Amino acid sequence: QVQLVESGGGSVQTGGSLRLSCQFSGKAYRMGWFRQAPGKEREGVASIHTMRPREIQYADSVNGRFTISHDNAHNTVYLQMDRLKPEDTGMYYCAADTSYSGVWTALTSWHSWGQGTQVTVSS
Repeated sequence: QVQLVESGGGSVQTGGSLRLSCQFSGKAYRMGWFRQAPGKEREGVASIHTMRPREIQYADSVNGRFTISHDNAHNTVYLQMDRLKPEDTGMYYCAADTSYSGVWTALTSWHSWGQGTQVTVSS
């Protein structure tokens, strides 16, 4: 079981930036970030393969504004969020995939989840 600890959430105004961090212990083939707004389903934001860092996916809604990266030395995955919009508001979760056998946007592809960190973007 991969243990995950997120940090870095907060409140910003439209156009601002935040960087989320997720420190993990254990082996994972793929790390991802998901978010969930009140009353909505959890959705994929971005994912990165831990051994093939060019293998990155983004949701269309964040492509070009968010950047996912992985620090192998510190077992940490980051989500740099720029040009934030009110619709980016939600609880952000880090996730680990220990088998790399499913579509990244499917919640069932992920085996461990962090506790979540809140991101609020005001207009």
